[in-house]
Amino acid sequence: MFVITADQHDSRASADLVPAALDVIVRYGGSALPLPPERTAGDEVQALVATADAALDIILALTRTHRWSVGLGAGTVDDPLPNDVRAGRGSAFIHARDAVDRAKKAATRVAVSADDAEDAEALLRLLIELRDRRTDEGWEVYELLAGGITQRAAAEQIGISESAVSRRVAAASIRVEEAARPALARVLARLGEP
Repeated sequence: MFVITADQHDSRASADLVPAALDVIVRYGGSALPLPPERTAGDEVQALVATADAALDIILALTRTHRWSVGLGAGTVDDPLPNDVRAGRGSAFIHARDAVDRAKKAATRVAVSADDAEDAEALLRLLIELRDRRTDEGWEVYELLAGGITQRAAAEQIGISESAVSRRVAAASIRVEEAARPALARVLARLGEP
């Protein structure tokens, strides 16, 4: 099982982003959320996530904004589950607290904590660093392709040539990310196994 704990950057000097973050978690977590995500303290949110794929999707969505430090803890969760995530117990929760504390000091704003989590954390940080280099034009193409359309349809929608879309795809490392995400999800899934 996975626990995500995320802490908003500079929350005293900026708007409260917790409601938007909770919406993001619900959108990307879907049925993999055994309990609703919650605000745990002031500018912090926490979510219990059953699958590595959903945890990865949530982490990538939150870190994309550059407004959250995100810790992922993997491990056990005590049964039965409580009524709310704030009352959860188990090693995944302890690891998530450690991870978010370390994420606050990381350039990529993310950390992973579990037994033998070093490889997963290194790969996750590498993917986020790749995404952090993506331009607005790269994100525009990424969003269109993620929505399921072809590069040809993306070119028509943006109003550029197919070759220009191909150049954006290459510059944004979109195909590299597409290949890396399933592999990273498999590495994370091994951390979450009992």
